[in-house]
Amino acid sequence: MFLLKGYVCIFMEKLKNRAESYIFLSVKFSNCNGKRKVQYESSEPADFKVDADGMVYAVRSFPLSSEHSKFLIYAQDKETQEKWQVAVKLSLKPALPEDSVKESREIEEIVFPRQLTKHNGYLQRQKRDWVIPPINLPENSRGPFPQELVRIRSDRDKNLSLRYSVTGPGADQPPTGIFIINPISGQLSVTKPLDRELIARFHLRAHAVDINGNQVENPIDIVINVIDMNDNRPEFLHQVWNGTVPEGSKPGTYVMTVTAIDADDPNALNGMLRYRILSQAPSSPSPNMFTINNETGDIITVAAGLDREKVQQYTLIIQATDMEGNPTYGLSNTATAVITVTDVNDNPPEFTAMTFYGEVPENRVDIIVANLTVTDKDQPHTPAWNAIYRISGGDPAGRFAIQTDPNSNDGLVTVVKPIDFETNRMYVLTVAAENQVPLAKGIQHPPQSTATVSVTVIDVNENPYFAPNPKIIRQEEGLHAGTMLTTFTAQDPDRYMQQNIRYTKLSDPANWLKIDPVNGQITTIAVLDRESPNVKNNIYNATFLASDNGIPPMSGTGTLQIYLLDINDNAPQVLPQEAETCETPDPNSINITALDYDIDPNAGPFAFDLPLSPVTIKRNWTITRLNGDFAQLNLKIKFLEAGIYEVPIIITDSGNPPKSNISILRVKVCQCDSNGDCTDVDRIVGAGLGTGAIIAILLCIIILLILVLMFVVWMKRRDKERQAKQLLIDPEDDVRDNILKYDEEGGGEEDQDYDLSQLQQPDTVEPDAIKPVGIRRLDERPIHAEPQYPVRSAAPHPGDIGDFINEGLKAADNDPTAPPYDSLLVFDYEGSGSTAGSLSSLNSSSSGGDQDYDYLNDWGPRFKKLADMYGGGDD
Repeated sequence: MFLLKGYVCIFMEKLKNRAESYIFLSVKFSNCNGKRKVQYESSEPADFKVDADGMVYAVRSFPLSSEHSKFLIYAQDKETQEKWQVAVKLSLKPALPEDSVKESREIEEIVFPRQLTKHNGYLQRQKRDWVIPPINLPENSRGPFPQELVRIRSDRDKNLSLRYSVTGPGADQPPTGIFIINPISGQLSVTKPLDRELIARFHLRAHAVDINGNQVENPIDIVINVIDMNDNRPEFLHQVWNGTVPEGSKPGTYVMTVTAIDADDPNALNGMLRYRILSQAPSSPSPNMFTINNETGDIITVAAGLDREKVQQYTLIIQATDMEGNPTYGLSNTATAVITVTDVNDNPPEFTAMTFYGEVPENRVDIIVANLTVTDKDQPHTPAWNAIYRISGGDPAGRFAIQTDPNSNDGLVTVVKPIDFETNRMYVLTVAAENQVPLAKGIQHPPQSTATVSVTVIDVNENPYFAPNPKIIRQEEGLHAGTMLTTFTAQDPDRYMQQNIRYTKLSDPANWLKIDPVNGQITTIAVLDRESPNVKNNIYNATFLASDNGIPPMSGTGTLQIYLLDINDNAPQVLPQEAETCETPDPNSINITALDYDIDPNAGPFAFDLPLSPVTIKRNWTITRLNGDFAQLNLKIKFLEAGIYEVPIIITDSGNPPKSNISILRVKVCQCDSNGDCTDVDRIVGAGLGTGAIIAILLCIIILLILVLMFVVWMKRRDKERQAKQLLIDPEDDVRDNILKYDEEGGGEEDQDYDLSQLQQPDTVEPDAIKPVGIRRLDERPIHAEPQYPVRSAAPHPGDIGDFINEGLKAADNDPTAPPYDSLLVFDYEGSGSTAGSLSSLNSSSSGGDQDYDYLNDWGPRFKKLADMYGGGDD
């Protein structure tokens, strides 16, 4: 079993001012057959308490004396009710913790528990021992190193030669080498200072083996707790903290919370922080306007008098100290808390004057009358500063409104409804100024928040107006010129101005009316006609202008509407005016009606009849009334020759008195098929085209064809001239100086060995007599006399030049009168001024009888016939 030699020594500071629940150590019990539930008790329950997990606490604060230096801890198995105990000895922590711990602590010896042995075939139960308690080792120890911690021993080392070792993080696992063990003596040591903030606990396992490496004991667990030392200062999460508090806040108002952290053990004094305020700036109205909860860091107000208009911001220096704020042993750090005093509406707007003045011309709207200025001590451009103006009196009709200038906070008095000078010459308004948000509780609006606005109305020259407008009168049409219809006058609203009004006509579409410029009497100057196109829905509209002589002159318009009553002044007419029918009465008939521009009762029903003369009308035709508006015209005879016939029809309306008219209906009689449709070519005439119209259409067509033909001839001539310009060379230009470009890449000047002697003047040609005999071309002109032959004409060919040359060659070959040497043909006119003339006119000046044509036999089969004709001597 594990054995603890001596006491468990706990080194502590003075407990005189120590808070309760201070953790001293952790104890554990275990048996050899497995884990069981253990209940812990203290021999001094009034001073010390042991939790179910084995943690030992101080229940109260007390000075450490001899009576409190020792106490016992009991452990009882809940199943077997067996009890064990261990003694705990307390001592004061020395001034130098590392040296004191080393001096005051005895090196503990840990013995491996014995294994169970069999007795008569059964496992023999042994007495339970304590589980090895954790080893507490302060961090940042100054050594010397290696520092011995505990000695591990097996009770079998009396009979066997054993070797000891430890495994786990800190020994053979990273971080390796912190803990080492003497394999012979079992002395466990630490090699360097520990840092609780890096590793707070090490869990090692001790092993005991013989010299052959055989395990002789079960491994035991060794827990090493690193005891915290106050080696870390508190650190604030932010160096500058920002908070806000409304002005006028009562004491106890929460402002903000500052927080600091300490890397030391938060459950020990080293990590227990306390806050306090070191300074406040500014210190008005009180140097202690705020306080801070020393444990939580909550900042609250403790004094009244926060006024943003006096102090807008406070700066606090906050200090955090560990060791529960102990100024002697604790470590401290500081941060800055900036508290902004926010605005509340504790200052009402006040007018800068008690009375404001303005003026406005009458009948003007949307203009600024007066500018109201206010002052407000609250923060600008906030709801507590923005002003809202309200008219509380003097404007029952709602003719004025006040808008707020968002930049200056001024009130702009504007006119929203026209004001009449003749009705009211002055307005006195009562206005009040408020803020967008209500005033703070307990604050009232002063008298300066109300003012008066005196508005003077300026008289201006107003427009005359007609009343009523429009003016409607009823009048029968056909009224003669010079008749007075009505008086249409205007009124001047300017009662306080002596002005005259004159009238003029502004719009009279049919020019039927005139108006007296002085009294406004309207008289007709033409006959009123309801059927005029200027009359819409029986109403004729005329517009007149009334102008005064004010400064500046003003005018107004009025409309006179004349409702014209219909009279029977229009005779009915036949509709349609043209129709067609067949040569026989069946199967077609003509339906007609009447057109009357009058309206009921001066229009239908109508009466239809045929006149008595000429007699052929009633002999050939008959008319039948279908109803009051329609009639039917039919052939009376069995056959009527095709043609155009004008049939007069008498139509009478129902007016009082009635009005009649003889209308001509042009009827085309034509040959019809079985369906009653016309089949002859005179249909155009029947449709309304007379003989003169047809002749005019034909003449237009002929003229158009002549113009097209002339245009084609002109285009052909123009094409010929263009071709001639391309082929001809200007007479003034020397043909020898012209260079033609054919887009061919030749050999330069050496590749253009042309004989241009044939194109030169005949007088400059070298005489044939000086040429050596036998040296000449076959197509060269012979020196003997030649007979005269008629010259062939060579007109320019408009087609392809290759085809044109081939056709000219064929013509020359087939022409029996063409001498073989006349191979230079005219393809186009070369212009005037040349003494050489046409090349086709070259001929021999000698007689043909003296010419020798024997050489034609040498020219090939193409000249065989010529050789036969001319080479046979006298034949």
